[in-house]
Amino acid sequence: MKRIEQTLRAILPVDQSWIRKASERQRELTKPPGSLGRLEDVANRCAAIRGTLMLTANRPRIVLFAADHGVCKERVSMYPQEVTTQMVLNFLRGGAAINCFARTMAIELKIVDVGVANAPSASGDLISRRVRAGTRNFCLQPAMTEDEMKSAIETGINLANDASAAGCDLVGFGEMGIGNTTSASAIAIALTGEPMDAMVGSGAGADADCMARKRSAIQRGLALHAASLGDPLGILRCLGGFEIAAICGFCLGAAARRLPILMDGYIATAGAALAVRLCPALVDYLFAAHCSAEPGHAPLLNMMGQEPLLDLGMRLGEGTGAALAIKLIQASVAAFTSMATFSGAGVSNR
Repeated sequence: MKRIEQTLRAILPVDQSWIRKASERQRELTKPPGSLGRLEDVANRCAAIRGTLMLTANRPRIVLFAADHGVCKERVSMYPQEVTTQMVLNFLRGGAAINCFARTMAIELKIVDVGVANAPSASGDLISRRVRAGTRNFCLQPAMTEDEMKSAIETGINLANDASAAGCDLVGFGEMGIGNTTSASAIAIALTGEPMDAMVGSGAGADADCMARKRSAIQRGLALHAASLGDPLGILRCLGGFEIAAICGFCLGAAARRLPILMDGYIATAGAALAVRLCPALVDYLFAAHCSAEPGHAPLLNMMGQEPLLDLGMRLGEGTGAALAIKLIQASVAAFTSMATFSGAGVSNR
């Protein structure tokens, strides 16, 4: 836990004086005050995160964490677990939606195996940080041991540190893992106290029978581990996935390095919400990329006080929403740093 505790201590609330300085600059730019709406708030918060008005956002990176879930033994997904491995290979070949988005938008993409059940073939482009070949079935026992959970969290912290060391100035994250909406829903219910019907959606297209199995598995898991769900690490250890644990660590590590962080969809936000519960100051560093069509996403965002930048009815995961929102962040930073001032352009201000 030493590495995790050190990272937590390094995360400070953003200095509100930088928000004020950035707001003053916004009033000097050649536009009516507030005319760029939330984009101005985004740039102001980025300035506070980075502690400078000389902002950049030209080295974005998305890290995609993949792992499998033992709860799949309860037949909670319409897809076989082998699809996790197959999709990791698809990511490495450049054939998935996130690859298309990343190429189009010049975003660096990293693929990480944190615990895929059937290990993908070795590839120079795959970052292997395998904790175990998938978690255990949380209907029967905790999903992971404490040591396994710590290892996955530290993997996320290390990858955030790597991004900072490489000069990245904006990061996002995504996930892949058959069955992980079941884990995310259980986590979200444990965190928010919201009822099952408000938090459990169809994931990757579950039919009525599959949905019944999914709800049953979540209900049994919550009941079995009730005594351990009073703290975020207990929730994560009992109900989480290795990719969700790594996402939690990635958020902590990126905030400790003072990087703006773009959350993707429901599963990604479950990992970020656990990180916020561990360190409330972290919320200052997060931007909600979009609101997923999964019903549990909006309550999780509300719990964190996050307003999504986009709402496109997406529910794919993979970091696709984060990729789209990166362009909004870059646009807000470009306007903030490159737009002429009234005095510099010889334009009359009111």
